[in-house]
Amino acid sequence: MPALITYRTQVNQDWVDYNGHLRDAYYLLIFSYATDALMERIGLDADARGQSGHSLFTLEAHINYLHEVKLDTQVWVQTQIIGFDKKRLHLYHSLHRAGFDETLAASEQMLLHVDLAGPKSAPFGQNSADALQALLQNQPPPGNQYIGRVMRLTR
Repeated sequence: MPALITYRTQVNQDWVDYNGHLRDAYYLLIFSYATDALMERIGLDADARGQSGHSLFTLEAHINYLHEVKLDTQVWVQTQIIGFDKKRLHLYHSLHRAGFDETLAASEQMLLHVDLAGPKSAPFGQNSADALQALLQNQPPPGNQYIGRVMRLTR
């Protein structure tokens, strides 16, 4: 199955720094929009959130900045489900552009399904769990050097 493309955008003038490169914070913004799009695919869109009172919160995010991204570049995010349990979703986003085979940036994230009335963690609804399972089964197996990395200096 081809990669799940969750978000496409062009790098805007307001997003670049004095070197003409995408600012580090905007990588996370792009990945955040990709997470929003994934939420829509698994039944956690704005309407569903309003009706159920449930959403996803980001617990942890790691970003690897791998190649520069410049003004006006058209980019897209590919998303893979690493795994999920009854309350958590582990995912991987990668940033790409046409004409360049390597990943521009990578983000591994852990999300928590939350009942907003608490707020407190809550199990995924059956529709969301089924949608996640279908995505997991219909994607290539995750196997990436940017998944599960630990940041540290060696002694």
